[in-house]
Amino acid sequence: MTASRNPTLGIWLMVAAVAAFAAQDGFSKHLAAAYSTQMIIMIRYWVFAGFVILLALRRPEGFRAAIRSRRLPAHLVRSVLLVAEICLIVWGYTQIGLINSLAVFSVCPLLIVALSGPVLGEAISWQRWAAVGAGLVGVLIILRPGMGVFSWAAILPLASAFMFAVYSVLTRLTTRDEPTFPAFFWPGVIGAVLMTGLGLPHLTPMTTQDAGFLTAYCGLSILSHWLLLKCYEQVEASRVQPYSYLQLVFVTGIGLVVYGEVLELPVAIGSAIVVAAGLYALSLERKPA
Repeated sequence: MTASRNPTLGIWLMVAAVAAFAAQDGFSKHLAAAYSTQMIIMIRYWVFAGFVILLALRRPEGFRAAIRSRRLPAHLVRSVLLVAEICLIVWGYTQIGLINSLAVFSVCPLLIVALSGPVLGEAISWQRWAAVGAGLVGVLIILRPGMGVFSWAAILPLASAFMFAVYSVLTRLTTRDEPTFPAFFWPGVIGAVLMTGLGLPHLTPMTTQDAGFLTAYCGLSILSHWLLLKCYEQVEASRVQPYSYLQLVFVTGIGLVVYGEVLELPVAIGSAIVVAAGLYALSLERKPA
């Protein structure tokens, strides 16, 4: 789309989507701590694959035309990256908590900026590079290497952020010359196949309560993506991206209230630096590079 239809509605849809993603993160931390991460992500992918297949069947151009793509190898790479990214970030939730994991992961938009140059051939101004550098300083403040608090588990959300950044840049690349729906469809379907192979060996019975939590988790997965789709129908993505940082706020609230996590001062300061750098980089999107 080239113009906003209803910017106010689009903003509220983005806020709702971010809140749904945060709630999803909260459920994933509990479920992955009680069961195998691979099993939980596998079931989530089953539900999501069903969702994108249903969307494809309802497309006006027909199922085959809707999913047709000349970039299937790229979609395969994107699918592998997304599967690995989700598994790593959920694993990170169980190791260092929601707050610390999302604080590190919030550097992802800045990594996308950094990768846009070499991968997409986009010109990156010194202001954008400065924003990337500031964001990385924020991550170092969060991680505090060499001060006795850094652990191997802190690498999980950082690696996850890098993988999602590569995934996002490849998504831009694949949608340059073909519709966006195949880029949405194929990671869901291919990811479900990949996660089935990884998750079936870890399939175990669940308690009734946790089965309910898993149902809510999968439902939130669909709801969050549906809200994003509806959001982008109302407003340009660049106008609502700053609101995506609210996920860090919502997740912090869940971590504090539900899981009794602690928001340490260096994490708060580092997160503020990362978010400020990200918002500054987003503010440059409409300016010449």
